[in-house]
Amino acid sequence: MWSEVVPNLLIGLREGLEAGLIVSILVATLVRAGERARLPQVWTGVLAAVALSASFGAVLTFAATELSTKAQEAFSGILSLVAVGFVTIMIFWMRSSARALSSEISEKITAALALGPGTLIITAFLAVAREGLETSLFVWTTTRGASESVAPLLGACAGLALATGLCVGMYRRAVKINLTKFFTLTGIGLIVIASGVAGYGLRDLQESGILPGIDAAAFNLGTTIDPSSWYSRLIEGIFNITPRMSVLQVVGYLGYLIPVMVLFVRGVRPAPAASAAVPAAAGAEVPQPAPAEPAPAPAPAPAATSSRRVPRWVLPAALVAVPAVAAGGAILALGPSAPAGGTTIEATSTSCVTAWEAPHPGRMMFTVRNTGGQAMEIRFIDPANGAIHAEIELLAPGTSRTLSVTIGGGTYAWQCLSDGGEPVVSASRRVAGSSAGGQAIIPVTEETVKAPVEAYRAFVTAGLATLQRDTDTLRADIESGDLDAARRDWLPAHLSYERLGAAYGTFGDFDASVNGQPAGLPDGVSDPDFAGFHRVEHGLWHGESVDSLKASAATLADAVSALAKAFPTQELDPNDLALRSHEILENTLEFQLTGAADQGSNTTLATAAANVDGTRELLTIITPLLAARAPATLAASERELDAFGSLLARIAHPAGTWIAPAALPRADRQRLNGSLGALLETLAPIPDILEIRSTG
Repeated sequence: MWSEVVPNLLIGLREGLEAGLIVSILVATLVRAGERARLPQVWTGVLAAVALSASFGAVLTFAATELSTKAQEAFSGILSLVAVGFVTIMIFWMRSSARALSSEISEKITAALALGPGTLIITAFLAVAREGLETSLFVWTTTRGASESVAPLLGACAGLALATGLCVGMYRRAVKINLTKFFTLTGIGLIVIASGVAGYGLRDLQESGILPGIDAAAFNLGTTIDPSSWYSRLIEGIFNITPRMSVLQVVGYLGYLIPVMVLFVRGVRPAPAASAAVPAAAGAEVPQPAPAEPAPAPAPAPAATSSRRVPRWVLPAALVAVPAVAAGGAILALGPSAPAGGTTIEATSTSCVTAWEAPHPGRMMFTVRNTGGQAMEIRFIDPANGAIHAEIELLAPGTSRTLSVTIGGGTYAWQCLSDGGEPVVSASRRVAGSSAGGQAIIPVTEETVKAPVEAYRAFVTAGLATLQRDTDTLRADIESGDLDAARRDWLPAHLSYERLGAAYGTFGDFDASVNGQPAGLPDGVSDPDFAGFHRVEHGLWHGESVDSLKASAATLADAVSALAKAFPTQELDPNDLALRSHEILENTLEFQLTGAADQGSNTTLATAAANVDGTRELLTIITPLLAARAPATLAASERELDAFGSLLARIAHPAGTWIAPAALPRADRQRLNGSLGALLETLAPIPDILEIRSTG
């Protein structure tokens, strides 16, 4: 929760203090001019600006929830980048304009006094509305990236309340704040948060299909870092850095953070000492009525006489009501304009869907609204076996999403699952007829996946025995000084490990000891933490001495032996079986086909072939699960996997010797990349199809 409170608390504090300083300047200017009677007009403008900002947030929230999932991602991504632009302008504007802010606003207020009450209200409204709209937009974007909506809103409200208290305290001279330091430190914090929002926005645009590269991972730490751990949630909540980020996300994050931070820090200058008479300048206190006699304010323009006097409450009420009415109109315009055959479903975590009619055969569009107080997963199911026709993975309280499904003859019900609660199933409805509906996927449970997990455990156990034998042979070659034999035996031993690819998440720290890479280590290939097969490979193919290689080979053999002993007690995540069916070859595309993993042996394409073998074994083990749920996906995966394996052998191993990727003709490299890319597209749905779900 705190990971989602802190960023929004900072936003609320920073933006709230800016708006509060502006209001303080407005009030102080009127007090100095002897126009205390005009203060209600300032508060009317401020209240109208608050109403506009809240209405703007409501329109954003409702507009997003009424879009399709892909459109929501695009909408959120675009507005996230817009919010980053606004907050960047605000940070630099406040730094450059703070010193002249007081005199500028005072001049506007003095001019407004001469033009009547309406102008004064509008001046106050415009001065505060910009800060309010920025706050609404930025809080909305950070809330969209959070797992729930309550904590971010609590953080924003707490920040605004704290800012209000500070402004009141400064105005009454009960609190003194070095505003230069405050705006500098909060500016740095907002730049870091905005970097995360920029990365989050780019990810949304990738998921919507507007930008490419969602499968091109810059890093994937999901196997070494628990995404549900408190520290992972904290980093993700504050910095929007997730265990897996695409290349474009990282480029966008750093491409914003580094130059903007450098420009901001370089532009910070020490503020000269400011007297209390300089209102709201950076580093100064909020103004007080000066002891000197104030200059007389221009006389207000005479009001036109009228036989009917408009009550004073009409204008304030209108200014507050108009934004709310406009927001309501926008919401109605954006609201459920469901297509023909569409219907609205209201769901709660306690009773799920209580009132719904049997749908009609054919394509149906449901608008599902969460009227409860908890985020939920919503499923449209066959109540007989729990097969899922369609689902919404996360529906926040008070929001709506559309769910499209093809209805055929059969029985249907809704299932609602909240975090930590038992699944709740609605009353079922029968649809008559024999027409075929869309494919329903029977959920995979912990029980149904037990047999495949045990089968894979047996496969890995046997593979570790082979690996240990091959590694001992490699070590013996090096111990005897026969480096030619070691070069010959290195590849079979390494491939024995690569065929166990689906278990590398289970191996934990052993993976780095057995198959580590120098990338990311401070001293690269010379780093003492560089160990395993690639360390031995580098030594064998770069003329390292036998004595030096003995130590590396011994470290490798010991790590393999320790892994074989530890594996029976290691926990294999059942979801890894489906996840690795895609991830093994995703790593192949990134590291093997490019040659990035090579340390001198030029055998990364042999490793790619071992990865194909490992994926094929994995598909064989999960075939019973997949055949019952997505037989077409299984058949296509097997067909395309065989095609890629045959193409790889034909291109890269034509005469019994593996060819390095860089030595292949460009056309052959393109064929391999294209074939593997198509295979990855086919394998991509498997983790979702075989995701372990709660069935109550």
